Amino acid sequence: MPPSVVITVPSIVTDVEEHAVRDAAVSAGMKDPFLLDEPVAAAIGAGVDVTSDKGSMIVDIGGGTTDIAVICLGGSVLSSSVRTAGDEMTEAIIRYCRSKYSLLIGEQTAEQAKIAIGSVWRRDDIQTVSVKGKSLKSRAPVLTELTSNDMTEALFEPVTALIEEICAVIDKTPPELVSDIAESGIILTGGGCQIYGLDKLISSVTGLPVKVADDPALCVVKGAGMADKAGLIPIRERK
Repeated sequence: MPPSVVITVPSIVTDVEEHAVRDAAVSAGMKDPFLLDEPVAAAIGAGVDVTSDKGSMIVDIGGGTTDIAVICLGGSVLSSSVRTAGDEMTEAIIRYCRSKYSLLIGEQTAEQAKIAIGSVWRRDDIQTVSVKGKSLKSRAPVLTELTSNDMTEALFEPVTALIEEICAVIDKTPPELVSDIAESGIILTGGGCQIYGLDKLISSVTGLPVKVADDPALCVVKGAGMADKAGLIPIRERK
């Protein structure tokens, strides 16, 4: 029997995109593919009871997109999906090195630096990492030391855009659900949420408590695997 599959998609996926995903899954031999909103999957994986009548807010920061959603009664009440995510943060570090240090570094180097000392909140203990690149002046290979303060400056623009989108979703959220979120806190998931101080920064701007989920990079995968137990998959698709 062909395997069944749960596929997570951005919460604002269009009908055309949804149809294309289903066709691709069926062509690959999957039977009755079930499409699940990515922030709902992230919430399940983070341990949220998504079927509750209490509102929860999930910010899932992946590589290519960030999904922001207010979830209640098993679905997204409000949602937004933006391109400001992990990849854009990596690109911001590349641009910063070019602008400040006249240094050309590759995507892999920028990604490694982001993982090692990425920060959006000033650290008491400044972290450093050495990066290899090419001088834009001499064209010679050079070794430059970046600090966590450099990262804070480099990531300012994409993180500001991300927080503005979070605030926009909050502004559109009904007051009753905002009260629920004030109790439970905004939950951050996805690999991109592990940047140092991101939870503190979002909390300081929104005035709401913010917490990073356990194993944030795996929340969507775990949630997709638990969707059946959460009662979100119709019986006809539980084959």
